[in-house]
Amino acid sequence: MQQSFAEIIVFHRKRSGLSQQALAELAGVGKNLVYELEGGKQTVRLENLLKVLRVLNIELDFKSPLREAYMRERADAQG
Repeated sequence: MQQSFAEIIVFHRKRSGLSQQALAELAGVGKNLVYELEGGKQTVRLENLLKVLRVLNIELDFKSPLREAYMRERADAQG
């Protein structure tokens, strides 16, 4: 069963021993944003989401059928 994004954030926050307020302060966002993320809000600014994820040490991994080709082309372009 796939976890929702909200559940993952709540789990990491609680395991880190942080309140919603403490997480918000560490991430430099408002407490309402943390509350909304944990409530499943689907429309937030990516910049703010990434701030919260950084504090919780959560990395995003984008998947695409063309990812391998992209990574090869990027590596070729860099050197």
